[in-house]
Amino acid sequence: MMMQHYKSLISLGVILGALALPLHAQEAEEDPQRWVSDELTTYVRSGPTDGYRIVGTLSAGEPVTLLETRDDYARVRSESGDEVWVPSRELQEAPSAQVRLPELEARVATLTERLASINETWEGRLAAMTDTLRLREQRIAELEAHNHRLEREHEQSRATIRDLQARLDTRKEDLLMRYFMYGGGVAGAGLLVGLIVPHLPRRRRKRDRWF
Repeated sequence: MMMQHYKSLISLGVILGALALPLHAQEAEEDPQRWVSDELTTYVRSGPTDGYRIVGTLSAGEPVTLLETRDDYARVRSESGDEVWVPSRELQEAPSAQVRLPELEARVATLTERLASINETWEGRLAAMTDTLRLREQRIAELEAHNHRLEREHEQSRATIRDLQARLDTRKEDLLMRYFMYGGGVAGAGLLVGLIVPHLPRRRRKRDRWF
């Protein structure tokens, strides 16, 4: 008997609350789409206060349709069609991470593909630049080696020129000595002849006889 009386009181309270709601309820906003906060799984009630009984739960990130609000509560329609009350603070206007995850994954895949393409392009450019740099370094090394050979050849040429110049100087000195010796010999021979000739006996001329 007491149980039936208690149930009758609860039913009466629910009916009275339902009748009173339209007087204080606010119209839903133009965009009624909402999502349950990603941070929790929230309990839903049969009315807009904590005094109403809990009739179920909504999962975090679940999309719902906002029907009306009253104080700190909002009446929403879940995907299954149930109309329940949930604290307004536990709803968010932005799509939940659960809904956005496929879009984000697609964007990540696209960016990853673009990054791979950019990376491949830059790797190709880097390889080309590396080859060019290697060829230039090789060419520089060849030019430096050629320059060193030219320097050695130049030094050898200078040494050869110095040697030839020394030989030429020696030849000049030899020729000068020979000229001096030859001239001295000629002069000495002339002097000797000049000294000897006056002392040579002269032949007497035969007198011409007349018969």
